[in-house]
Amino acid sequence: MAKLRFHIRYPEERIPDPILYQIGKEFQVIPSIRRADVRETTGWMDVEFTGETDEIDRAIVGLREKGCIVDPIELNVVE
Repeated sequence: MAKLRFHIRYPEERIPDPILYQIGKEFQVIPSIRRADVRETTGWMDVEFTGETDEIDRAIVGLREKGCIVDPIELNVVE
C-alpha cells in the first residue's frame, strides 16, 4: 500500500460539503488530515491517502471533478 500526500484547496461554495468523507466512501482509500485551515470563504487541507496507487489516482480525479485544486506534496513520508 502506498501513502501519498496532497495539498487540497476547496472552492468557497464547496467548503460546507463533506468532500473528503465522500472520497473515502467512493474510493478504496483512507484519508488522513495532516493539517488544515477552513474558514468561511477559504479552505485547504494537507491530506495523506493510504491505498493502492491506482485507487489514490482515481480519488484525486474525483476531488478535481468536485471542484477542488489538488497538488502533490513533494515529501511523501510520514513524520
